Amino acid sequence: MFGNLFEEEEEEGLSSTSFRGRVAKGGDEPPPPRGKSNLCGIKNQGGTCYLNSLLQTLLFTPEFREELFSLGPSELGCLEDKEKPGAKVRVIPLELQRLFASLLLVDQQSASTADLTNSFGWNSSEGTNQHDVQELNRILFSALEHSLVGTTGSTFIHQLYHGTIVNSIVCKECGNVSQRQEDFLDLTVCVCGVSSLEEALWKMFVEEELFEGNNLYRCAQCDRLVTAAKSAKLKKLPPFMTMSLLRFSFDFAKCERYKETGRYCFPLTINLRPFCEEADGDDSDYSYELFSVIIHKGGCYGGHYHVYIRDIDQLGHWEPPEEECKPKTQKKVKEEVKQICEPKLQEDDPLSVITAIIAQEPSKSVLLDQLGQKLMDKIGSSWSKKFRKHYGPIGKFLQSHSDVFMLVSNGTRVAVKANLPSPVNDPVGSAEQATNSDPSTPSDPGAADTQPGLDQKPEPEQKQGSHWFDFNDSTVTSIRESDIEKQFQGKESAYMLFYRKTQLHRPSEALNNPKYKVPLNLIQMAQEENVKVQKMREEFEATNNTVELRLHLAPSFRLENGALQPISKEQNGSTTLSFDRRKTVGDLRLAIYQMQELWEGDMALTVARSLPAGLHLYNTVTDDSISLYSAGICTNSELFVWNGREVRGATVLTGAEWEPVLLNVVRPFLGEDVDQEEEEEDGVKCEEARGGFENGGPGLKREARGFAGAATLGEVREALGEPEESLLCQEHKGGKRGEQGVGEGGGASGWRVFPPDDMQRTLKELSLKDGDALLVLEPQSFDSSVFTLNGDVVTVTTPSDCRWLQVEFSPRGGGVEGDKEEERRKIKVPATGNMLLCEVKQRAIDELQLQEQPPGAQYCLRQVDCIGKLLPPVCEELSVRDAGVRLMTTLNLCPGNAPKASQLFLHFSVGTEPSAGMEMDIIVEKTCTVKECLKEMLDAVGLDGTCWHLRRLDWCEEVGEPIMDEDASLSELKINNGETLVVTEGQLPPKGFLKLSVWLYLDPRKNSALSMDFNHTDNGLADEQMLEVVTAGETHGHSPPLGASNIAELRNAGQVEISDEATLEDLKIQVLTLPALQDVCVPTTAFMRVWQLEGRRLARILRGQQLTLKKLKLTSGTDLCVQQLLKEEDLGSKDVMLNVKMGVPGERCYYPPEELVWDATRDSSPRSLRTCLAAHYGLSPDSLLLAKHQPDKHSWEEISSWSQQVSKKKKKRKAESLLGAPFHLKDGDTIGIKNLLIDNNRDFLTLEDERGQQRLREQAEQRRKGGEAAGSDGVGPQKKTGPTKSRKPEVALSINVGVFR
Repeated sequence: MFGNLFEEEEEEGLSSTSFRGRVAKGGDEPPPPRGKSNLCGIKNQGGTCYLNSLLQTLLFTPEFREELFSLGPSELGCLEDKEKPGAKVRVIPLELQRLFASLLLVDQQSASTADLTNSFGWNSSEGTNQHDVQELNRILFSALEHSLVGTTGSTFIHQLYHGTIVNSIVCKECGNVSQRQEDFLDLTVCVCGVSSLEEALWKMFVEEELFEGNNLYRCAQCDRLVTAAKSAKLKKLPPFMTMSLLRFSFDFAKCERYKETGRYCFPLTINLRPFCEEADGDDSDYSYELFSVIIHKGGCYGGHYHVYIRDIDQLGHWEPPEEECKPKTQKKVKEEVKQICEPKLQEDDPLSVITAIIAQEPSKSVLLDQLGQKLMDKIGSSWSKKFRKHYGPIGKFLQSHSDVFMLVSNGTRVAVKANLPSPVNDPVGSAEQATNSDPSTPSDPGAADTQPGLDQKPEPEQKQGSHWFDFNDSTVTSIRESDIEKQFQGKESAYMLFYRKTQLHRPSEALNNPKYKVPLNLIQMAQEENVKVQKMREEFEATNNTVELRLHLAPSFRLENGALQPISKEQNGSTTLSFDRRKTVGDLRLAIYQMQELWEGDMALTVARSLPAGLHLYNTVTDDSISLYSAGICTNSELFVWNGREVRGATVLTGAEWEPVLLNVVRPFLGEDVDQEEEEEDGVKCEEARGGFENGGPGLKREARGFAGAATLGEVREALGEPEESLLCQEHKGGKRGEQGVGEGGGASGWRVFPPDDMQRTLKELSLKDGDALLVLEPQSFDSSVFTLNGDVVTVTTPSDCRWLQVEFSPRGGGVEGDKEEERRKIKVPATGNMLLCEVKQRAIDELQLQEQPPGAQYCLRQVDCIGKLLPPVCEELSVRDAGVRLMTTLNLCPGNAPKASQLFLHFSVGTEPSAGMEMDIIVEKTCTVKECLKEMLDAVGLDGTCWHLRRLDWCEEVGEPIMDEDASLSELKINNGETLVVTEGQLPPKGFLKLSVWLYLDPRKNSALSMDFNHTDNGLADEQMLEVVTAGETHGHSPPLGASNIAELRNAGQVEISDEATLEDLKIQVLTLPALQDVCVPTTAFMRVWQLEGRRLARILRGQQLTLKKLKLTSGTDLCVQQLLKEEDLGSKDVMLNVKMGVPGERCYYPPEELVWDATRDSSPRSLRTCLAAHYGLSPDSLLLAKHQPDKHSWEEISSWSQQVSKKKKKRKAESLLGAPFHLKDGDTIGIKNLLIDNNRDFLTLEDERGQQRLREQAEQRRKGGEAAGSDGVGPQKKTGPTKSRKPEVALSINVGVFR
C-alpha cells in the first residue's frame, strides 16, 4: 500500500528487517514484545494491509476462530508431511490455525503472514500488489471451503455467513408472483446517493421497482407485457452479517474512477426486521451489533487499510487514548508550546519533514512501518513520488543520515538523536521500556497519579466486551467507541462492516482467556516459541547494550595549534573499552581508575571528537548516577580522560564555539633558504605553489595550522608571530580568467586582503573552514615582482609565469622517433605566459643557429602527445597562455608553416584509411568551403577530375560518412584543427543516403540446407565475421529433441548504400545483389524477411513493402538481418510474429517452437491472442493457459485478463493491450502454451530456466559482495544500473487450493 515504508524497496533487497539488522550487533534481532494493549499486530509485507485487516477481523470473530481450531490433524494432516508424495495436507487451514495461535499466544509485537501467503501460492511480488479487501473476503472463504471438503468443517463458512435473498416480481394484472432465491456471504450496499446504511437497505429491500411505460414485464400467466413490481427481501439471516460498501464508482462523463467520500452513517446496532420476508420472531432474532469496521484511507488507485475491532472476549488491555489522559490545561499549554517551538516545515526537504514528523509524536519516535504513512499524511504525497528520485529509498536515506536519526526500541522505531524517547514516558510499551530505558532510573511514582484538571470530567465506564482497538498492521492502539463516527466520511472512511447477532453470547470461560479452545499442540508450539524468543531477547540485550568506547588519555596528548595532538605518532594515546551502557557514569569512572593504576588526582570524562585539526573537547559528564544511555554515550563515542582543567600546563577550551579550524598558511619564500627553513621547521610540510621549481626560484610555501574557531583574525596573526603591519589575505574565488589558477599555460592567482575591521572578527564569523588558505605577506614582499597589490586584491604571479619552454629541433619533422638521436637538439628558451609563440620560435632559431640553413626554410612549433605523436602546429600569433601551452613543457621545432588564427591545419589521405607516416598536411582558411578544400588537396597531390569527394573519420578512426554539403564552410561543419579527412574516389552520393550493414540469418531449424550451401561457396568470404544472436524472447538450452536450439547464427554479408527515400522492397532487391548472397535464391522479395538488430538481439521486423526507409526510421549504421522464408509474407503494421511453443503434458519442456502471425489490429487483448492460438491448435480458448517468456530473467509471465490501472491524470481509459505494459509483446517474443485439458502443470519454468535463475542469483550475490567490499574500502555507494522498474498493473487476486475431493 502507499502508506507502507518499504513498498518499493523490497526488490532492492532492503526491508525493515534488513535495515534494523544493520544496527544489531548480536545477530538477528528478536521481535519486540507486545505493547500496552497486549494484542498482537500483523507485519505488512509491502502491500498486504488489506489481508491483515481481514485476518484480524476473523481472529476476533470467536465463532470462526473456534470452528477453525476444532479441526484436528486427523482431518487436516500435518504440515511436516506436505512434501511427501500422496499426502493430502490441507495447508491453508493449517497455516491459518498457526497464525491465529501465534496472534493469541506468542509474546511479540507483530506476526508474519509469509507462511500463509506461501500456502496461497502467492509469489514474492504478490505481497506488494494492491488488492481489494472485499474481493479477498470472498476468495478466502471460497479457498477455505475448497480446502475443507470432506472434513467436519466443510460447512462452517456456510453456517456462519450464508444468507438468502428472495427476489419477487408481482404482476399487477393477475397478481402472479415470480420468485427467485439468491445466496450471499456478504451484502453489497450502495453508498452513492444515500446517507446511511438504513437508507441503503430500505431502497434495496423495502422500496419496489415498477415496470411500466416502455419498460413492461412479460407475465408467464398472462402471456403478455404487463405492469409489474419488483422487490427483494431477506429470507434467511446468517449469524454474521457482512456489509460491503460500494465506495468506488465510475464517472462516465469524465471516464474515470472516483471514491465516494460523502457522509455515510451506520449504526452500532441494527434491526433487520423491516427488510425480512418473515417478521414473526422476537426482535433479538433480527438484531445485530457492530463488532468490526475495515477502513480504507486514500483514493481509488491506492491507499491503506486498517480495522477497528471490538474485543468481545476481552483479550486485550484497554486504556484511554493518551490525549484523553491529560488535563485540558496541559493540552492547551502543549499546543501553545508546539506553536512556538515547532519549526516551519520545508516540504521539499525530506530531512525537515521526517524530523518534524518525529518531533510531533508524544514519544519523539515513530514506528518504522508507520513512517511512510505518516509522511503521506503530513505532505500529501508518498516518499516514492516526492523524494525517491533524488534521495533514493527512505531506508537508505535514514542510514545515510545516521548523525541525525537513530533506531530505538530494538530497532523498531526511529528517533532524532537530540530527541531520544524518555525512559519514563516512552509509550511504546512496558517491555520496550525495559529494553531501552535507563534501568537504573526508577519510574516516577507520581507520573501515573497526575491529578485531573478542574475542567476534566471522568469518562463513563464501558460495559464488558465493548472496548475497541485499532489494528493498523503492526500497531494496535486503544480507541473510543465514539471514534467510529469519524469514519463516516472523508478519504479515510469505513469500507466493510461486520455485524453479529446480539443473541450470540460468549461463555465466561472464554473471557480473558486467549487459550480457550486452542488445540494443545498449538499451545505447546506457542510456548516453545515464547521460550525461544525470550532467550533471543536476553542474548540480544546483553550484546546490544555493549558499547565500544574510545578513550583518549591526557598524559599522551599536548595542546598544539588550538587542538589536542598525540605526543607520539607511534602511540596515539588512545585505547578501546567495551562497556555496558546500562551501567552508570560512576561505574565507568571506576573501571578507568582500575585500568590506570598510576592515575593521581581528579578524573574528568569529557566527550571528544576527532577533527581535521586534531582532537577537540565538548561537554564534560559530571553526574555519576546516570547511565551511559541517559548521558547520550553510545558506540564509537570518544571520551577524553583528564583532570578537567589543563593538559601539560596548557588550558584547554571546550565547547562547540571553540572547535578548531585547520587552515593552510601560505607564505612567500626565496629559493636559496629553503634547506635552512626545512631544518628549522623540523618536518613541517612545505610545498611550492603551482608545481616544482628548478634552481630555487621564488614561490610559496604552505603549512597546515589549526586555530580555535572563536579566535579572532588578529589573534591568528599574533599566533603566527607576524607584525601588525603584515597583511592577511584570503584566496579570491571569483577572479577573472587570468586570475583563476595557474595550471593551464601559466598565469596568476588572486587573493583578497582582509580589511582592518576583520581583525576583530572570529574565524567562524568570517566563514573560514577546514582546508581554506590564508596568505601572510609582509610589506617588503611587494618589492618582488611576484606579488602585486591592486586595491584590496593581491596578485601572485606564480613561478610558471617566469620560467621556460624546452624546444627540441626535429629536422625531419618525425616526432620523437622520426629522427636519429644525434640529429635532435634541445634548448631551453626563457618564456612567460604572455610571450607570443613567434618570439619563442625566433629565440629557438637564434640559439640553434638555424639561420645557416637553406634560405627561405620555414619552421613551426608543434606539441607532442603522450605517445610521442606530433600534434598540429600551434598558432604563432597567440601567446603561450592563449594557445594552451603549458610552461616547462617541450615543443618540437619542425619544418613547415604554422597556421594563422583564421586558418586550420588538416591531415588528409587519398583513397584509403590513413596510416602512420602516410598522411599529408595542408593549411586552409576556416571560411573555405568543402569543395574548395577538396580542390586544394587534389592540387597538392597532383590529381584532377570531379570524381572525388571528402569523408571524415568516425570515432573508430575508420572512414566514415561522406561530407554531403560541399558548399558549407569548414567552420560551419565544425571541422577542427588537426582533424583528418579522406579523399575518396567516386561521385558524392545523393543526400539522404544510408550505409547499412547486412547479416545473413542461418537458422538450423529451417535453413540447414541454405547454411550448408553458403558455407561451401567460394566467394572469398571464408573469413567473414560470424555472430551468434538470441532470437527475441527465447533462451537456449531446452531439452532435445523436443526443444530446438534458439541460438541463431549470423554471417556478415557486407554493406549497402541506399537512399532513405528508397522503399523496403528496393532495399531487399539491393541486398540480393551483394556477392555474399549470390547463392540465396528467393522467387520474390516477399519470401525475404528483414530484421533490425539491436545489440545481439533480433529486435523488430521491417514491414510495409512500399514504405520508405525514412518512414521505417532507419539511420545510417543500422545493422540489418535478412532471413529466407518458405512462403510469402506481408505483415501489417499491427501484425506480430510470435514464436509459440506448446508444453509437453507432464514434462517440464516444450515441443519445437512454431512461428505464428497474430493480427492485433482491431483487438490486442489477451482474449484475442488466446482465440488466435486456439484456432491455430484447434482447441477451446478456455482450455489454454498462456505465458510470455522473459529471457533476461529466465522466467515466465502469465498472461491473464486483467483490468489495467487508470491514471488520475489521464482522463482516457487505457485499453487492455498486450502491446503495452506490462507485456509489451513484439516480434520474435516467445509465448508458452499449456493445454489444461490434458496438462495439470501450470508451471511454465523449465530446468534450463531454473539454472538460469540460479546463475542470476549467483551474479547478484557476487555484485553484492563486491559492493560491500568496495564500501569497506571507503568507496561510496554505487549507483544501481539496469532497467527502470515499470509501473505495476492491477492483477487479479487468486488463492491456489489443492484437490481434496
